[in-house]
Amino acid sequence: MTEITGPADYTWLKERYELLMQAYCVTLVRGLTADELLEELKAEPAGWLTGVDLLYDPCYDLSDHDRLFVGAATLDGWALMVEFNGYLGVTPEAMLPVSRGRRAVSHFRNVNAVDHFYWFEDGDIRLHFEPLFPYARDGSRPDELLAEMRESGFDLRDADDREFGLHTEASFALAHRLTGVRLTPGLFASAEFRCGIAPIG
Repeated sequence: MTEITGPADYTWLKERYELLMQAYCVTLVRGLTADELLEELKAEPAGWLTGVDLLYDPCYDLSDHDRLFVGAATLDGWALMVEFNGYLGVTPEAMLPVSRGRRAVSHFRNVNAVDHFYWFEDGDIRLHFEPLFPYARDGSRPDELLAEMRESGFDLRDADDREFGLHTEASFALAHRLTGVRLTPGLFASAEFRCGIAPIG
């Protein structure tokens, strides 16, 4: 059974990865290796890097309006993709084809606090919402995960007294519930990332 985590389990992200948390996209795709994910995304190979921190410079230096630098690591049954200041993982045109026959979960935040959470499954958007406004959801199954969303730390009330809480950390907790993959400081520091430059959409 998957260990239950909540937003408090991911406060290390802002403590250790402050730059990433300012503008990030984190994606998990079931049933693919890092190389297979980059191939699905039609990414041009760009070497290997160890640890999330080393993705920072190339993400800013090599990305532009048409292409994004991404790092993908192979986990147990999943591929983890990390982007500094990127958004490929929350681009449906890119991720819907990748999700055919498998599950993909992605969440994003930029420097203006614009954020998105997606659950893709078998070529379908099952759930999409902005973590700052989790009461406004869409997708083919927008209400299937209400209990999991609350348990992950989202306040689903559409009201002035709604608590914002740790919505970024709640996104990581909800992704854990959907994938069974718990991201940890050790994994972020030691993961071997196959890097690539992928076209957008």
